[in-house]
Amino acid sequence: MVHIPTSQIGVVIAQTLILIIGGLITYYSYKAYSRTQSPEHKWLTLGFGVVTLGAILGGVLDLGIERYMAGDLIYTSVFVSSSLTAVGLGIILYSLYVR
Repeated sequence: MVHIPTSQIGVVIAQTLILIIGGLITYYSYKAYSRTQSPEHKWLTLGFGVVTLGAILGGVLDLGIERYMAGDLIYTSVFVSSSLTAVGLGIILYSLYVR
């Protein structure tokens, strides 16, 4: 029997929730953009999409690195996730000011 660490199960559950909730936020902001064609909603959609992508990609890299590679490479997944989250939040901030 294969033993899966509890931490990996927790990461998978958290990433699944991020995918569902972030996906729904992105979907509904896109629907708002489709309805209004406002640039604010377009940038908001892009920002939430990037934040969600960053979290998911970071989680996938984290699980892959933990399973197949050395521990020092764990910072790669943190860097990718944090960078995309920062970019996405910057886009969301921009969406509050664009007209």
